Amino acid sequence: MLFPGGGYWGRALQAASGIGRRDIVELLLEHRANVHARGGRHGRAIQAAVYGADLDIVRLLLEAGANVNVLATSVLQYGTALQVAAHGGNLKIVQLLLEHGANGNAPGRRVVSCSRRLHRF
Repeated sequence: MLFPGGGYWGRALQAASGIGRRDIVELLLEHRANVHARGGRHGRAIQAAVYGADLDIVRLLLEAGANVNVLATSVLQYGTALQVAAHGGNLKIVQLLLEHGANGNAPGRRVVSCSRRLHRF
């Protein structure tokens, strides 16, 4: 399976975000890692952090300017970070993303429209 932009995990920021390594995420952000870079199985670092269910890393990436409504670029990925959080049932991350302007009506990829999934929260 080929993944655009750096293989399975993407770039270092995406990899660290997806496995919950806050220390590495902080170091990479201090050294100007591109929070908007795409690649790997999750798309962007924000989507990897949400998939990994790490609220602190999601918050760090949002503070660094991550686009909360960016859509994943591969059909293998869920769509927006909010869709990943809704699919995973992570209420705290869903709330954080909504507070940062996430669009609950954005079209998705692997999951149904987010507004249809959010009704259970």
